[in-house]
Formats: sequence, C-alpha cells, structure tokens
Amino acid sequence: MSFYRNSTAAIAVFVCGQALFAVPTLAETLGISLSDDSNPFYVQMRKGIEERATELGWTFTYVGANESVVNQIQTVEDFVAKGVDSILISPVDAVGAGPAYAAAAAAGIPIMSVARHAISPDQTMAIKMDEVGVGSAIGAWLVAKLDGKGKIAMIEGPSGAQTFRNIAQGFTTQIESASGIEVVARFEAPLRREEGLRITEDILTAHPDVQAIYCGNDETALGAVQAVAAAGKTGQIIITGMNATGPARAAVDSGGLALTVQLKPLEWGRLAVDSMAKWLGGDHTFEAPRPGFSLIEKQ
Repeated sequence: MSFYRNSTAAIAVFVCGQALFAVPTLAETLGISLSDDSNPFYVQMRKGIEERATELGWTFTYVGANESVVNQIQTVEDFVAKGVDSILISPVDAVGAGPAYAAAAAAGIPIMSVARHAISPDQTMAIKMDEVGVGSAIGAWLVAKLDGKGKIAMIEGPSGAQTFRNIAQGFTTQIESASGIEVVARFEAPLRREEGLRITEDILTAHPDVQAIYCGNDETALGAVQAVAAAGKTGQIIITGMNATGPARAAVDSGGLALTVQLKPLEWGRLAVDSMAKWLGGDHTFEAPRPGFSLIEKQ
C-alpha cells in the first residue's frame, strides 16, 4: 500500500473564494477512531468527516473508542488488518495510544490525529487547534472577569489526554500572572456531564467560597452548572466550558454558563479529510492546518 497516488483527477478546496489545494478524487478506504461516541463535539466531528469522505467517493468505517485506549488500539489494528488506505484518530491517551500509531506506520498507512494528538514518532500529522492559545484566552478572560482576585477550581479533562493538559497549561499561565487568584482544587476527569456534576459537588463542599470553575469542555461545564444550581449559587460562581454546543449556548444565554469556546467540529472533521486526501495525493510538505476559535459569552 502506497501513500502516493498518480491520478490526475482532482477537485479544488476553496475558502473565501481562494483555492487552497487540490484534493484527489480517487476512491480510498478510511478508518475512523474518535475518542468518545456520546460527546456532542465528536458527534459533529464524525459527521463532518463522513460527509466529506462521502463527497470524495471514499468508503469509511467508524469505530468509537468510548475513552478506552485498549479499545482504540484494537480498532486501529483491525483497520490495519483490513487494509484501509488511511486512518483518522482522536487518541484517548497521547502516549498510551502509541501502539496504534506504530501498527499503522508498520503497514505503511498514514495515520493523522484530529482534535487530540499523540506523542508518537509514527503520527503522520496532527490537525489540532492552538491548544495553549485557547487555554490562555480563557485564562485571560477569567482574570479580567475576577478583576485579578478570587478562588478558582479546575476540571481539566481526561488523564493522559495531552490536548487538555496543553489547554490547561495556557490557562494556568494566565492565572498565575494574577497574584490575587488562587487555584484551590484541580482534577483530571472524563469529559462527561455526570463527572462535572460529581466533582463540582465535591468542590462546593470543600471550598464553598470558590468563585470560578474552569472546565475542559461543555459537557463537564453543564454538570458543574447543574451542581451550582442545586446549591442555590447560580450567578455567584463563574463557570467556563469549551465547544459551544447547543445546550452550552443555551446555558450561556440563561446565565448559568459564563463562557464557552466555538471550535466548529463539523468543519474540523471536513478539514481532516481534505488534509488526508492531500497527503494521499503525494504532498507531504504542507503544514498542518490550525482550526480557529472564538470565545462565546452572554451579550
């Protein structure tokens, strides 16, 4: 199996009327392994990947990892055994997923990370946002909102997911620049609403004077919103999330959630397929695209 294709048939990818690159139209087989089936962010990303693959005439197989690195490694090994042409993966664990990348590389199959990324020499490319920059933007916003003083807690994301560690790094760099802000609790946890609820209940018990809670995504943040509401403190505690899902936007409008971050996962998924198509077409010199982001708060 080769990364290189000799077809001359291609279509152009346009953004704002400008052609970015030509995408080969040869039929390919694509294996897709995203880290979480139920997270609205990944639901939209999968939709974008599958829509774009269909437009290009590709066949694809999707198998969700459900935040299990063991499941994900097995899935990728199965993709390799079936002889797919390429793999898009959002790794559950940046290091733990290494055998999956190694298996693909050993078979000569390009494996690109999307959203989350791996710490692996076998990663073909990582299509990810400016993770530290996103965290820094959230942190700067919160420092301003707190006027540089107060107690905060952090619910970062899954243990082993380097993406969320990088976002948290950017966030804490901003927080540490404000000498009046103290991080009183810090957790790593799956990005699920029930986890946000459970951990926030514990935070409110241990630190009833907490003034803000940073969350790694919207599902976690919505759990935090629920716990804060149950404690009768809606509007008293600033909660931040990320992904700008429909329920999160509604929570911003209602005042329960102070901030979310727009990432456009559907477009991100389409971009991942186009990047893989470009690679399969023989271009291995282009820079990985960096999807943008914007902060969403109540106007």
